[in-house]
Amino acid sequence: FSLGSTTFQSKVLERLYCWRFIVTLICSNACKALSGSITVPGDKSISHRALMIGTLAVGETVIEGLLEGEDVMATLQAMRQLGAEIVKGEDPKDQLWHIHGRGIGGLVEPDNILDLGNSGTAARLITGLISSHDITATIVGDASLNSRPMKRVLEPLKKIGAQFFTREGDKLPITIKGTNQALPSEITMEIASAQVKSSILFAGLNAAGHTVVIEPTPSRDHTEKMLSHFGAEIMTEKTTDGFRKITLVGQPELTGRKVIIPGDISSAAFIIVGALITPGSDVEIKNVGINPLRTGLLDCLKEMGADLKILKVRENAGEKIADIKIKYKRLKGITVPKSRAPSMIDEYPILSIAASVAEGVSVFNGVEELRVKESDRLTAMAEGLRACGIGTKMTEDSLTITGKGGSPDGGTLIKSQLDHRIAMSFLVMGLISKKSISVDDAQPIETSFPGFIHFMNQLGANMELS
Repeated sequence: FSLGSTTFQSKVLERLYCWRFIVTLICSNACKALSGSITVPGDKSISHRALMIGTLAVGETVIEGLLEGEDVMATLQAMRQLGAEIVKGEDPKDQLWHIHGRGIGGLVEPDNILDLGNSGTAARLITGLISSHDITATIVGDASLNSRPMKRVLEPLKKIGAQFFTREGDKLPITIKGTNQALPSEITMEIASAQVKSSILFAGLNAAGHTVVIEPTPSRDHTEKMLSHFGAEIMTEKTTDGFRKITLVGQPELTGRKVIIPGDISSAAFIIVGALITPGSDVEIKNVGINPLRTGLLDCLKEMGADLKILKVRENAGEKIADIKIKYKRLKGITVPKSRAPSMIDEYPILSIAASVAEGVSVFNGVEELRVKESDRLTAMAEGLRACGIGTKMTEDSLTITGKGGSPDGGTLIKSQLDHRIAMSFLVMGLISKKSISVDDAQPIETSFPGFIHFMNQLGANMELS
């Protein structure tokens, strides 16, 4: 594994400085209504974790419903490079993925860099995974991922004994030198982040003793639920000051399991809002994950007056699943508290679209985390909304939107900044805008919602590639 090799340097520079070369313009035009029943692709967060934990398990893990978008496929390839055997079943009806894992402490040193494309989740979680193994590996991403700071992940991982070599600003590419004597740690987080928390827990899996993470506000708990499903001893409790304390007993023997991935609520969000704002719409989305720490958007939409029903609630591997029925309804502006941000951090872009067509003013508080996602989503949304005739006001950690009470102007080209959620959000706005809305690059959508255009047009949308 040579950090000075010509191959390594050329590959890093290619990923660091080059943007996407395949740019596909996509245009969304007003439609009559959305209607029908649909199932969205598997949950991205759970898909990442299933691949990683399956790699650390002994025996076979079988995954049903894995999201086959670019982000998750990058994780899958990285797990192969770290030693897991991962194959897709031959039966075209079930499309199951089979993992033969390495066991805790069994990762092998990759013979090439780990290219994670656009996936911040993969970059942060895999960094934790490698940190407590006696191997050296380099992680790189695309131009968007390489611009995102990693300091909040790296600082706690240094406490377990790992070393990191980064670009200025703690940005990718990152070379990780893991440790064979990982130290259990107690980390109190300043800001709730499921990715940072999960990275620490993954590192703690190969540390003797207890790894403890204390978070001020609950963040999504897919990692805790899935680790428990695979046999880890992990406990969650409230502290006397109201914080959330997660304790993991290190060096467990994880056993391969069957994992059924529910539909991604973050993908369903675009269809939900599309149906709510398009007159005459009546849509049902089946088999959606409704983890209570992921449903902040649904709470907001209900407060805005949405006609939204949760049906047939059930549970699988600790995750709640339901069908969601949505009908068009005029919405009103609301104020979203800072405390709700961890449960819907990925949904603010599409909530911005709902707020832009609602009656009255909406205020989103405590959304500074949006500045360090795939793009500076706070600025991207504010600029895009203004271009569509929507009044906005932005501070460092808030966004105020003055709703139109009806159709926005549209008639503009939105710069997606290689951000899939920015692109999809403005395409949903195009369903009811007075003039069509175009997005400069449709390619990033494949990272999280492959087939998005097909799904939307199947329900009655009018989206075109060019």
